[in-house]
Amino acid sequence: MRRFRFLFFLVIPLVTAASFGVLAQTYPSRPLHVIVPFPPGGPTDVLGRILAQGLSEALGQPAVVDNRVGAAGNIGIEQAAKAPPDGHTLAIVPLGNIAVNPTLFPSLPYKASDLAPVSMLATVDNVLVVNAAVPARSLRELLALAAQKPDALSFASPGAGSQAHLAGELLALQSNVQLLHVPYKGIGPALNDLLGGQVSMMFAQMSSVLPHIQSGKLRALGVASLKRSPVMPEVPTLAEQGLARFEAVSWYALMVPAGTPRPVIDRLNAETARLLARPELRDKLAALGMTPGAGKPSDLAATIQADTMRWAEVIRQKNIKPE
Repeated sequence: MRRFRFLFFLVIPLVTAASFGVLAQTYPSRPLHVIVPFPPGGPTDVLGRILAQGLSEALGQPAVVDNRVGAAGNIGIEQAAKAPPDGHTLAIVPLGNIAVNPTLFPSLPYKASDLAPVSMLATVDNVLVVNAAVPARSLRELLALAAQKPDALSFASPGAGSQAHLAGELLALQSNVQLLHVPYKGIGPALNDLLGGQVSMMFAQMSSVLPHIQSGKLRALGVASLKRSPVMPEVPTLAEQGLARFEAVSWYALMVPAGTPRPVIDRLNAETARLLARPELRDKLAALGMTPGAGKPSDLAATIQADTMRWAEVIRQKNIKPE
């Protein structure tokens, strides 16, 4: 009996490894389904279509983009989380849907653990900008104004729980000042009121505010990443200006349903890395204000964990509720 048990536990791993090996060789066996949880035209959709085309060419199967829109992206992510874990359903997942929403929404229909990381696709630098009429030319001067008149300085965001909102609240927490949050329904209205002077400042993706910085209508006070942006190398980071390790970087990741076999994840990771290394693709993403990602699934998992902890603490301390 002992010998039988020994042989059983010896053979099972070998059979499993052989099965995974066959799976890696035969994958994919049918078209890929790429879920984009936001409407066509935005950065999530652009990345989804770039990835779909690249994987289709590399893997020899069609890749169909499916824009599953609604509930701040949560509908599409739920669809991906509940799909069969066979590598034929992929999802383009923004930071908010995996590292913020599971804390922000108490009854979210999926958990972060329902999805498995494959690869970081792209990161986008955020920058703190103020209306040109605000008498502050550095973070230090801005915080001095905020300390003199609590809640006199307002910051816009495209909605409660958005990256811009959380970054503003993190700034207030780390600086021990009071700032007034003004939520809007989208980045367009928020930016319009910032330009018009109805609000004082905002954290925004660099690509959306760069033309207004260059025209002088907005003033950049600091980049919300640990390294200066190559787009505006003259603008210091907020961390350089006294906010140790201040970071509020937007990113987009490739993920699959949890339980997807490791050989399939590794194959997708390798093909995605090759795609993102293409010079023409890197140039295209740079024009959109994006820095191509890459790295191992474990790297993405570490990023998700770090951002989840960071934003969960901000949500808790500021008692942020979804709209």
